[in-house]
Amino acid sequence: MKNLTKTITLLFLFTTFYFSHAQENPVNKESFNVVNLYYPGLEKVNQLYNSGKYDEAARALLTYYRERKNIKNPDFNVGDEARFRGKDIGKANQLKADNALLHQFQPHKGYGYFDYGTDINWDFWPVKDNEVRWQLHRVTWWQPMGMAYRSSADEKYAKEWIFQFRDWEKKNYLGRSKENDQIAWRPLEVSERIQSLPGTFNLFVVSAHFTPAFLMEFLNSFSKQTAYIPKNYSKEGNHLLFEAQRVLGAGASFPELKAAEEWRKSGIEILNREIKLQVLPDGMQWELSPIYHVACIDIFLKAYKSAKMAGVEKEFPESYSKTIEKMIVATANLSFPDYSTPMFGDSWTFDKNARIKQFLTWAKMFPENGLLHYFGTAGAEGKLPDYKSHALPDGGFYTFRNGWNEQSTVMIVKAGPSAEFHAQPDNGTFELWVKGRNFTPDTGCYIYSGDAEVTKMRNWFRQTKVHSTLTLDNQNMVITKAVENKWSTSKNLDILTYTNPSYTDLNHQRTVLFIDQKYFLILDQAIGKATGNLGVHFQLKEDSKPVFNKTNNSVTTTYEDGNNLLIQSLNTNKVALNEEEGKVSYQYAKEISRPAFVFEKAKTNGVTQSFITVVYPYEGNKPPEISLKLNTNNNFEKGILDLSLQINGKVNEVKTNLNN
Repeated sequence: MKNLTKTITLLFLFTTFYFSHAQENPVNKESFNVVNLYYPGLEKVNQLYNSGKYDEAARALLTYYRERKNIKNPDFNVGDEARFRGKDIGKANQLKADNALLHQFQPHKGYGYFDYGTDINWDFWPVKDNEVRWQLHRVTWWQPMGMAYRSSADEKYAKEWIFQFRDWEKKNYLGRSKENDQIAWRPLEVSERIQSLPGTFNLFVVSAHFTPAFLMEFLNSFSKQTAYIPKNYSKEGNHLLFEAQRVLGAGASFPELKAAEEWRKSGIEILNREIKLQVLPDGMQWELSPIYHVACIDIFLKAYKSAKMAGVEKEFPESYSKTIEKMIVATANLSFPDYSTPMFGDSWTFDKNARIKQFLTWAKMFPENGLLHYFGTAGAEGKLPDYKSHALPDGGFYTFRNGWNEQSTVMIVKAGPSAEFHAQPDNGTFELWVKGRNFTPDTGCYIYSGDAEVTKMRNWFRQTKVHSTLTLDNQNMVITKAVENKWSTSKNLDILTYTNPSYTDLNHQRTVLFIDQKYFLILDQAIGKATGNLGVHFQLKEDSKPVFNKTNNSVTTTYEDGNNLLIQSLNTNKVALNEEEGKVSYQYAKEISRPAFVFEKAKTNGVTQSFITVVYPYEGNKPPEISLKLNTNNNFEKGILDLSLQINGKVNEVKTNLNN
C-alpha cells in the first residue's frame, strides 16, 4: 500500500510537471537574440551559448537572475523572503490573487470583479467604459499573485501566473487586429506592463515552475514590449512622461538586454525635454489637474531613481531636480490642511496618510526645504513660509489662506490658461475650507470615456454650470484662458482679479476679496455685446442641508456643530435664486447627489452686468445679517471699489482700485 501511494504521488508530480511545461517553446540560438552575452556576470552563459548548449545556457542565465543582487527593484526583489514568508499581504491583495486563479479580474478599481472565463477572453468588455478594457491589459493582479506566492510558497500562484503570461502573449500578439492593437498595445498600457513586470519577475523567478525556457520567453516578450514604446510614444502630456519613465526603468531593471542602454537614453532624452515643456514656471504641470500634477512629480522622481540605479543620473541636469522641488512646493501651496487638493479637472480624493508619506519621501530628497519637512512630519518639524495666501499665476491657482492648520480658512480658486487632457471648462471655480470642513468641493470627473452612454455621464461632470462660476445660457465656456489683472496680499485684504473670454462677445471678470482674513466678497462682471441668461453657480457639500431664502437671495448650511456658511447675493437690482441639480464624484464611477444653486439675471444689451456675492463663514445656527451700500465713488467698470458692508449692524468699508 505504501509503495502504491508513492507510485501515485510520483505519477501525479510527473503529470503535473509534464502538462505545465508541455506548451514551452524549445530554447534555441535565437532565444538569446535580445541578451547581451558580454554583460558582466554572464560569462558562463556566454561560454555555454558559444558551445551550442542552449538549454544549459538558459539554465545558467536563470541561476544568474535568481542570485542577482546588484539591481534593486523599487517594489519587489528576489531576496524578499523575510518580507513575505508567512506574512499577511492584506485582504485586498489576497482577494486579487485568489480571484485571479479563477480568472476573475478587477481591471479598474472603480468597479468590481468580472469573470473572464476558463479560457480567458481578453476581449471581454463588461462595462462600456474604455478604461475597463484598456486597464485589463495592465494585468495589475499579477503582482498580488506574486506576493501571495511568496507569502504562502504555494506553487499554484506561480503556475497560474506563467499560464496567464503565455495566454496573454498568445491571444494579444501585435498585429492581431487594429482594435486589439489600439487596446492591448496602447503605449500607456504597454508601459504599465513593463513597469510592473520586473517586480513580478523577481517575485516568481525562484519558483520551480519558472523554467529556463520560460525565462527566455519572458525576456523576449519584455524586450519586444519595451522596444515598441519608443517607436509609438504618445504625442504629449502625462502619457508621454509615464512611457518615457518606464522605458528608462526597463533599461535599468534589465541591463543584461541588448537594447537596455538605448532604452535608458530614450527615456532620459524625453524627460529632460518634457520637464521644460510640461512644467510651467510656477511649478504646475500643464494639464492643471492637481492629481495628475502629483503623479508627474512621482514620474520624474522614479525616472531619476532608475537612472541612479543604472549609474547615469548625471544625465539629468541640476535644473531637473530643482523643477521637481518647485512642483512639490506648488503641491503644498495647493493643499488644504487635511492634505487634500481641490478636485479641479479630472481629480478625486486622496488618502491623507498616503500623502503625508509622499511628502516625507520628498522631504528626504530635498532636506533643506523646511516646508516639505513640515508637511512630511504633519507639522511636528520643519518650517512654514513667511506667507499665507499664495499665487501660482502660470497655472492659475490662487490660494487665500489665513493659516495652515485645521482651524484655518482656505479658499483655492482656479483661473488659469487653457489646458488639454484632464482640464475642464471651469475657470473661476473654487473650493472653500473652513475649520476642518470643505464646504464647496468641486464636482470631480466621475468617469473617463467609453460608449455614448458613458461619454454622456462624463460630460455631465464637465459642464461649466456644475462648477462655481459664471455661465451664459448655461452653456460651457467656449474659451478657458484667464488673464490675471491683479493679485495682491496684505494684512486685512487679499485681492484676485482675472478676466476670462468665456463666450463669443462676453468676457467674465471675477474679483475675489478676502476681507479681514475671515470672509469673501465675489464680484462677477459679464462684459460684452452678448445677450442671454446669466448665472453665477455654487455647489455645496452633500451633507450641508442648506436653507434657501429666496426673499433675500441667501443660502445657509445647517451643520449641527455650528461651523456654517452663508452665501448671499448682495445685488440691488433683480437677481433670482434657483436650486439646481448637483452631484459630486469623490471616487471613479461613484457619484453623490448634493445641493447646488444659481443666482440668475438677464443680459439684454451690451451693458455690463454685475453680480455681488458674499461668502461668509460663521459660528452657530443663526446667520449674520448682511447688506451692501455702493458709495458715490464706486465704479465697477473702472475697477474702483468703494463699498460699505454692514454685518450685524457693524459697517466695514472696502476701498480699493483693482487697476493699481
